[in-house]
Amino acid sequence: MKFMLIVKANPESETGAMPTEEMLTAMGKFNEELLKAGVLLDLSGLHPSSKGARVKYRGGKRSVVDGPFAEAKELIAGFWLIQAKSRDEAIEWAKRAPMDVGLPADQEVEVEIRQLFELDEFGESPAVSAARELGKELERSKH
Repeated sequence: MKFMLIVKANPESETGAMPTEEMLTAMGKFNEELLKAGVLLDLSGLHPSSKGARVKYRGGKRSVVDGPFAEAKELIAGFWLIQAKSRDEAIEWAKRAPMDVGLPADQEVEVEIRQLFELDEFGESPAVSAARELGKELERSKH
């Protein structure tokens, strides 16, 4: 099973402030743990929403809204994509993330855990078969 550990943004991450050396070191160690355990598939931090945009779809039309976006608690600051045996294992990895390193006691950071869909969950159909072929092509293009 694949899980995304989503690091929720906070007011500080939305200012574009870079993490401290202490936080970078702690995150580096955690990332190495994930890699050595064989569960890490991908990871990245995100620029603040002020550098982003949203595309909204309504009635066949598209509109673009430039950032920043108001509610920092609803935004994403980064993520890990991991392979875990269960939701409980993914939660245990998230609990080990050093999100509180250097964080003032009155601030909170949240990591949300979401399981990714696997194609097998959709049953058989022409669209699922096409998605499988696209997945194979994507894998070939990585090598």
